[in-house]
Amino acid sequence: MNVTQVFLASTLYGTATLAAALDAGCLPPAGRRILLTSNHSPAPEVTPGLDSMPGFAALRTRFDEVLDWNAVVAPQHPSAWAPRPEDVPLWERQLRRLWGLGRDRVELVVESLQVPPAQSLCRLFPGAAIDVYADGLMSYGPTRFRIDPQIGMRVRRVLHLDLVPGLEPLLLTEFGVRGELVPAPAVLKVLTELADLAEPLGPSTGEGAGDGSGEEPPALLLGQYLSALDLMSPDEEEELHAAMVRGAYEWGHRDLVFKPHPSAPGAYARRAVAEAGRLGVRLRVLDAPVLAETLYQRLRPALVVGCFSTGLLTARALYGIPVARTGTGAVLGRLAPYQNSNRIPLTLVDALVPD
Repeated sequence: MNVTQVFLASTLYGTATLAAALDAGCLPPAGRRILLTSNHSPAPEVTPGLDSMPGFAALRTRFDEVLDWNAVVAPQHPSAWAPRPEDVPLWERQLRRLWGLGRDRVELVVESLQVPPAQSLCRLFPGAAIDVYADGLMSYGPTRFRIDPQIGMRVRRVLHLDLVPGLEPLLLTEFGVRGELVPAPAVLKVLTELADLAEPLGPSTGEGAGDGSGEEPPALLLGQYLSALDLMSPDEEEELHAAMVRGAYEWGHRDLVFKPHPSAPGAYARRAVAEAGRLGVRLRVLDAPVLAETLYQRLRPALVVGCFSTGLLTARALYGIPVARTGTGAVLGRLAPYQNSNRIPLTLVDALVPD
């Protein structure tokens, strides 16, 4: 029987993780591989999707076809839509016809199995084996919500990066699911491929903006757009960015680069720019929507600073770059509810990264 693997991805970094897993032979052979992209932004109709991001064209070569999940469930939002149980047979027949699956045996490779769209897709193919991949820190914690055993028992393994050496993922262990590492050399190879293809960094803004090309490598500051997650107010987030500037200055760095979250308003860098001007340090605010890992290779920063970004542990584990955190304890102290998906990343960064 022919096998078709369907890979669900919503971010460029997640797609890079899938590409590395395929390059390293972590997944069994298949007659056909479909990359199913999903845009989770609040207004996906007006937000560029994954397939328009710089470097995506290089990653899509690992797949036979790229399809759009948003188009399948429109006008519903992919993060909210779930099928009614009685409609599942109809949906499976429709997707098999729409995607040309015929009687192929389907295997699914998804992230964030606890919530749509991954859980919805797994419900629509009740006979499909499932592999879960994790490109961040959430997999190190237990499963946040009860998973239907009809889904959980079909999961074969959790593919993950070795961001905390020696620590095993707890995700889905209640179903006896084993963790499996995506080899770091394969991940670095794919990330290097993306960095080599990335466009030149866009123009900078900021008081005394530097280009990170001086004798001393710059410190890289990572924004996360935490106010969009209701973890802090916009004013508090601007102050957090200013605190990153002060912290890097206190560590002796005078050439700084700030990478905002791609979805964050440009105004969120204003206080950081003002603080850099007050301290007399050079600050560059990047306009280009690039991966942090691309900047690690392009800029070779001397320090990476953030709140609880996965990029902090990526920098240390994969690139050997020193890292520092800012504001992590305050966010962790008021995080609610207890099973908030950010609790494990916050806890790990708070415990493992110096302030």
